[in-house]
Parts: sequence; structure tokens; C-alpha cells
Amino acid sequence: MAPDAARRSDRSRRAILAAALELVETVGYAKLTIEAVAARAGVGKQTIYRWWPSKGPLLFDAFVELSAVGRAVRPWGDLGDDLKAELRDAIGELVERRFDQVCRVLVHEARTDLVTLLLTPRRVVMEQRLATAQRAGEIRGDVDVPAAVELLLGPVYHRWLLRTGPLTGTFSDTVVDLTLRALRG
Repeated sequence: MAPDAARRSDRSRRAILAAALELVETVGYAKLTIEAVAARAGVGKQTIYRWWPSKGPLLFDAFVELSAVGRAVRPWGDLGDDLKAELRDAIGELVERRFDQVCRVLVHEARTDLVTLLLTPRRVVMEQRLATAQRAGEIRGDVDVPAAVELLLGPVYHRWLLRTGPLTGTFSDTVVDLTLRALRG
């Protein structure tokens, strides 16, 4: 029986994505080459070029596909604690060497859709959590939930992008505390 080409292709594709992330963390974006990714993934570079025209789109796909892997959905508890945990997780992603280097390059290359795609799952969780809190009376009924999520995420990504200060759990906890004061008002 002949090997299943679709299964082999998926296995190769995932190996390429994983290799790209491993290498960008090791050597950085500037020194990352398609040849090195191909060697690490055990494929020919023509296989990579069949799916991606360059390292930018390759890393874009790697982040989008593999960043959500292993992301646990935690049970909700105290509203403040839940929001603090989400922002701390966001900071954890932002300060990862592979994320930081590549995202900065891609943002400067006008690939802001990468940041948007990475933020979407976190936004959804935070919107769900705030909507639940609103129904339970933990925050005011007139709060615009999507705008409230922007109040929470905006300072974190602003600080990351402009490097205006350290990204720490203390910073994100302060953002949550200040935002909740306004939402509970």
C-alpha cells in the first residue's frame, strides 16, 4: 500500500512550522534561512517554497497555528483574578524571544494581521468573561464589553510595541485593577 500523501504533507508541514519557530528562537529573524528550516524539518527547501514564498509568511503561519496549541481553558473564578491571568498570559507570549523578534519585524512589514490573529482568541475569552460578569452584576450593565477589553489589552500591547516600560505581571495587574474600578463604578 502506498503512503498517504495528505498525511505525509501534513506531517511535513507541521515539522516545517515547528522548525521555523525553534530556529527563530535560536538564531533570530535576521539569520533565519529557508535552508536551515528545511534541514531541521527534514524536507527539501522546494517543499517549503511550495507552501510559502518567504520566511515572513512561514513564520506568520507558524505563530497562528502553533501558538494556540496547548493553551488551556481555565475555569472562571474571581473576575479580577481571571482578567489578571489573561493579561499575564499575554505578557508571557509577548516577551518570548521568538514572538517578540518576529512580531516586531512583521509589524514593521505591515503584517499587523499577525498580531490581530494572535489576539483574537484572548479577546474572545476576555469578552466572554466580562459578559458573564455583566450578567452577574459584577460590572455595570451599560459597559460596552468589547471596548472594556480594549481598555485591558491596549496598554499591554502599547507597552510591548513602543517599549515604554517593562512588561510585568505587576503592570498587568494594575491595568486590571484600574479598569475594574471604572467598570464597576
